[in-house]
Amino acid sequence: MSSPALVRQPEDSMPATALAEAGSAPAAIIRPSTPPSFATLGLRWYRLNRAGLRAAAIGVISLLAFLLVWHLLTTYRVVFFVRFTNVPSPLAVYDSFIKAIHDPKFLMHILLSCRRIFIGFSLAAIVGVPLGLIMGRFKLVHEVIFPVAEVLRPIPAIAWVPMAIMLWPTNEQSIVYITFLGSFFPILVNTLHGMSLVDPVLVRAAQCLGARERSIFREVYFPASLPHIFTGLTVGMGVAWVSLIAAEMISGQYGIGYFTWEAYSLVQYADIALGMIAIGVLGLGSSLLIRGTGQLVMPWRST
Repeated sequence: MSSPALVRQPEDSMPATALAEAGSAPAAIIRPSTPPSFATLGLRWYRLNRAGLRAAAIGVISLLAFLLVWHLLTTYRVVFFVRFTNVPSPLAVYDSFIKAIHDPKFLMHILLSCRRIFIGFSLAAIVGVPLGLIMGRFKLVHEVIFPVAEVLRPIPAIAWVPMAIMLWPTNEQSIVYITFLGSFFPILVNTLHGMSLVDPVLVRAAQCLGARERSIFREVYFPASLPHIFTGLTVGMGVAWVSLIAAEMISGQYGIGYFTWEAYSLVQYADIALGMIAIGVLGLGSSLLIRGTGQLVMPWRST
């Protein structure tokens, strides 16, 4: 029997009534799906962001509890190893904040500190990251620079203030230099650590495929070291703020560190707490900015 006959056989063998019923059956109607309601969308969003919302809620409760304890300790002037007799209350600090935001001088202090941080930290990142990559790749460069860096790294930023004043002609340049030193060494050390953890198998594989030294740096060493580089940037930002505040308190004439020290000299306790809170908020914001940049540069870390 030929293949056309085989193909036609099931159709020919069907009864006439079955063919008539098959031809008269209406086609299935596909109804458009209704859009989800706002409640459904809200529930989906909550399920996706449940962990973040829980962390935010715990953070808010923690801050409220801290403010409550602070208020009680200062209201009742508690003396228990630590004296809270002269510590300003949260309400007094809030009143000082309301006055300060309407004072152009306070805003100028903040802007000058942010500018010094930006310049000093940017210079430290521009110098520290490439130098760490080169030191991690070439042994001779590491042997020449690493001993000097290890001798200078333990010196605190406050000890550099007299030397910085002698090295640089203006206070502004010396403060930026101290900020640079504070953030440079954490960036350099973490970059070196990241280079030391690069899998040598990846390097040999790139060399076997014909990659040159520049391509190996760009495609192997730099991506593999990025997590440690951003760790160094985050730590360096925190040390940069510590160094900046120390320099502003000793040799500065403007800046949030100078504002805090001036408030202590004038016995304005609420302004002291306001300056400390401003330093903490600025440091937190700059660290979050670095972490957000790291998530954009390394999207594979969040998957």
